[in-house]
Amino acid sequence: MGGVALLALQATVYFGVMAALLRARRVYGVGLFVCALGVMHFLETYLAAVFFIELPFGLLSPGSTVLFSGKLMMFLLLYIREDAETVRQPIYGLFIGNLLLVVLALILRLHTTVVHLPGDGPNLQFVDQMGVLMVWGTLLLFIDCIALILLYEQFARRLGRNAVLAAFLSAAAVLSFDQIAFYPALRITSGVPFSALTGGWVAKMGAAALYSLLIGVYLRWVEPDGEGRGSRRIRDVFETLTYRNRYEDLLRRSLIDELTGVRNRSAFEQTCRDWLARQAPDGQAVTLAMIDIDRFKAINDGLGHAAGDEVLRSVGRTLEANMRAGDLVFRYGGEEFALVLKGLSPDEAMAFAERLRRTVASDVRSMSGEAVTVSVGVASSAFGGGDLRSLLDRADQRLYQAKRLGRNRVIGETAPRRSPAG
Repeated sequence: MGGVALLALQATVYFGVMAALLRARRVYGVGLFVCALGVMHFLETYLAAVFFIELPFGLLSPGSTVLFSGKLMMFLLLYIREDAETVRQPIYGLFIGNLLLVVLALILRLHTTVVHLPGDGPNLQFVDQMGVLMVWGTLLLFIDCIALILLYEQFARRLGRNAVLAAFLSAAAVLSFDQIAFYPALRITSGVPFSALTGGWVAKMGAAALYSLLIGVYLRWVEPDGEGRGSRRIRDVFETLTYRNRYEDLLRRSLIDELTGVRNRSAFEQTCRDWLARQAPDGQAVTLAMIDIDRFKAINDGLGHAAGDEVLRSVGRTLEANMRAGDLVFRYGGEEFALVLKGLSPDEAMAFAERLRRTVASDVRSMSGEAVTVSVGVASSAFGGGDLRSLLDRADQRLYQAKRLGRNRVIGETAPRRSPAG
């Protein structure tokens, strides 16, 4: 049992030092913890490949049992005490750093004049062997970390936030997967016998239990969760860990006009391609309304660009607030907006545009207190099919006609409309 006791001692020392660095992040930042976590990856892989001990239940490597399992559990503890956005940084940093190490090692092989000094020379075969294990182990580590956190959240929700049991069950599942997936690489590169698969698995289950208990101790006495933080949605955690939330936020921002908050020209062209490039499956007509703020240049010149910007924001908000479900508002450019409407007949589209014109004239004021009015050109495409350029040209022509006729009016498929109060 001396071997088991030594493994337990190594795991306790490892956890104690790493937990102290984690606790110190409040003072020194998380960098100490992350660096200490990362520098041992090569040693973990080296020991997992060449250093084994034999216990009654089989062969095992302290590098895999203590260091690798411990690293996973420290990632989990960092997630529990912080959040997915914090823990994803060392996960990705370690992934990229290990791949860089392998690339640089491969470049070393290009040297043709390697000096052999007295003693052991460079063993490039061993470097190649370690490179294979590093790449495969790094990929598994990346998958393991994300899976461990997602499983922890799932188990914690079902177990009433029992951190110890949730940590053990999630670690047991992930470490079992890792043991099965990593063993073939060890077998191919190092000829490790089958007893290392079974023995390593038993040892990792023991490591999962010990580290889970230590996590419980940490959360109970070292850094208790005073906030009473509830469970986090699995989908939200996954999207944060995989940076999908950043991608979706970037995508959303790229399609939103920063000044007015409505969709921008790029979003307009993308939407119109989707709605107009093919016949709509529901057979609904699509209406395009082009809206231009009347005498906007005079507002900018007379009251300043800040006043003009406020008018643009107010018009955008007013249009957005008066849309039906499914209708879309875009800032097409300058003081011009575009509306894309579905399921309206030409007469209904005209009536809808007229209501919007009246609402803008009633609700939007410039900084001088004068009513802001708009001119509108309306064009419809039957059954959701048609050419975007043709529809846009027709709506533009009617918009310009509305402005030539005196502004503050709607022109579309039927006669022009303008309220007496306009």
